[in-house]
Amino acid sequence: MKVLVVEDNESVCSMIEMFFLKEGIQGEFVHNGLEGYRRTKDEQWDLVILDWMLPDMDGVTICRKVRDDKNTVPIIMLTAKDSESDQVLGLELGADDYVTKPFSPLALMARIKAVTRRVQQDSSPITETTAYVTTENFKISKETREVLRNGRPLTNLTPKEFDLLYYLVQHPRQVFSREQLLERVWGYDFYGDERTVDVHIKRLRNKIGSKEQPYLHTVWGVGYKFDESVVSNED
Repeated sequence: MKVLVVEDNESVCSMIEMFFLKEGIQGEFVHNGLEGYRRTKDEQWDLVILDWMLPDMDGVTICRKVRDDKNTVPIIMLTAKDSESDQVLGLELGADDYVTKPFSPLALMARIKAVTRRVQQDSSPITETTAYVTTENFKISKETREVLRNGRPLTNLTPKEFDLLYYLVQHPRQVFSREQLLERVWGYDFYGDERTVDVHIKRLRNKIGSKEQPYLHTVWGVGYKFDESVVSNED
């Protein structure tokens, strides 16, 4: 695994690097936000870890610009900001998860494994033997991580957004609680909270549907479901 870490605290970088060596992860460490953003454009990464506060360009701006570039690399934010609004802001701008400082290296490694689990990009050409999950409007391949909506590809989903959509499409009209989705999509060792699910659902609705037909529906007091037969005016 090749991971870019954009963090200006050298002691934090040293701690992360030590654990990367134990896990066999190839880490590249950058201490400047602008340089970190340039590295996201110049090279391919399996994961990017961004500190919130950085010189020249902060992590939130980097995250937003990476997503504006249509780059779907998984992103974990490191932040000393622990308010709910800050965490939600990072997620809404496209981060897959966040870790609040001070943090345990073991907890960070668990987040890395949870975020990158099942993200195996397949560069092979699509063939007639590719297996799809097919619904009235969607055609999804786990093998190639391709999503077609009404025959047109959706190419702007982050890896975790794909995982969430794929899981829900596999179980049409079945309602899942936030806790169940955290366990089954993020992984049993995921340390996040329910806001993560809510923000990912909101982003997915905006990308795959419309206000009139969001495809992903809230079952109040319970959780979420995928249902193509329901037209809704919910936000």
